[in-house]
Amino acid sequence: MLLMTCCSFPSPSASLSLRLDLHNRPVSNLKTAFVFTSCHTITNVGSRFWVGFQGRQRTRRRSKVDPTARAAVAMLHQDPVVSDLIAAGLSGTIALSILRLFEETAKRRIFDQKMNRKLVHISIGLVFMLCWPMFSSGHRGALLAALIPGLNIIKMLLIGSGMWKDEATVKSMSRFGDRRELLKGPLYYALTITVACAIYWRTSPVAIAAICNLCAGDGIADIVGRRFGSQKIPYNRNKSIAGSVAMALSGFLASLAFMFYFASFGYVQESWEMIFGFLVVSLASSFVESLPISTELDDNLTVTLTSLLLGNLVF
Repeated sequence: MLLMTCCSFPSPSASLSLRLDLHNRPVSNLKTAFVFTSCHTITNVGSRFWVGFQGRQRTRRRSKVDPTARAAVAMLHQDPVVSDLIAAGLSGTIALSILRLFEETAKRRIFDQKMNRKLVHISIGLVFMLCWPMFSSGHRGALLAALIPGLNIIKMLLIGSGMWKDEATVKSMSRFGDRRELLKGPLYYALTITVACAIYWRTSPVAIAAICNLCAGDGIADIVGRRFGSQKIPYNRNKSIAGSVAMALSGFLASLAFMFYFASFGYVQESWEMIFGFLVVSLASSFVESLPISTELDDNLTVTLTSLLLGNLVF
């Protein structure tokens, strides 16, 4: 009987009127007013709790990936500036060590010159990208990271122009031992990594796609094409079907690997949309690399431009 009476009140305003004139009503009506007021209060509390719970759930979902959430994990010093300088020093040392390693392999003729050059091509950019979490988030970390390949740009210009003699570098990075070759492919290579650092950085899938398709994709395409490239592409007899397939596949897989790597630090959020974007960019880069224009210009240039332009559209 009380529940039926309670449910008969049309709105919260009825509860208010009951509370205002309790002293003018019979005792039986006082019970009814108490039940309604209690039910209304419980309903309000329950509603507030549910709305608050939903809000917290939405907040958790929105903040699943925070670009700065794990930045402190990579800090090498309490002072962010000092930490970035240490990161730059370590990254530069690692990159220089890899270059020195392949300079030695070129001197000792452990690999043939073309293989040695491609191993440098594959390794240096990918290993350097592994060092990005050591830097802080923001422009300072990006610019300090970009300084390392930026210095290599100056080195390529000096050696390629003949102002600086460095035969070991020429042998490890050129096809035919001509220093002027460093003003093309190796220079475009260093420019790509510098732009990826300074403009896109580790929170952008465009940077991942550009470097992975240039380093892993283009590098492995040449190695596979030379070994298994007997069947040539009809519109370009200098390229093979095996090399183009290897480029698309290796560039795509390397992009996925770095997507999960940076996602573990909270810099990007892995998704099917991003995976599809990587696939599109890798396929397009492989197709452009197979065109005759890439042979006439330089595939380091055409692959980079394709990855950057298309990456800005799909991501």
